[in-house]
Amino acid sequence: MDYQFGAPGKVCAASGKPLGPGDKCVSALVEQSGRLVRLDYLEAHWTGEPPHTVGSWKFQIPEATAQQQRIIDVDSLFRFFEQLVEDANPGYDRMRYVVALFLLQRKRLKLDGTRHDDGQDLLVFLGSRGEGPYEVVDQQLTADEMSVLEAEMKAQLQSQREQVA
Repeated sequence: MDYQFGAPGKVCAASGKPLGPGDKCVSALVEQSGRLVRLDYLEAHWTGEPPHTVGSWKFQIPEATAQQQRIIDVDSLFRFFEQLVEDANPGYDRMRYVVALFLLQRKRLKLDGTRHDDGQDLLVFLGSRGEGPYEVVDQQLTADEMSVLEAEMKAQLQSQREQVA
């Protein structure tokens, strides 16, 4: 019979420190109020099985794979894009462009056309659920610039997720 105990928790049950990729840990399955509860500990803070332990095991939290690092919640990304569009600050033009391209790639935005205005090339996007139109200045970024902005975008999204949680 296979039992599923879920993924490791986010913090050490003893110290409250965050558990992260590469950390060596110990998990204990403990009966509490008639239920089985998984408790995860950093190996350095493991002092032995807590009372009512059914079983325990050692493990290491795996490093995030490149695929896992690329996973981005499309709805969160779209909300971020709408915030950037509403702000209309020219300082965010480059980020707005990168986010629009990610949403285009994930089919959350559709390219509706291009136009030239005031010496600038504009990309016109429509949301896949009828939103828009959104005009984004074509930035013609290099691969290095795109990588830097992609990292900033992911950091911003992570920060927003942590504020919500």
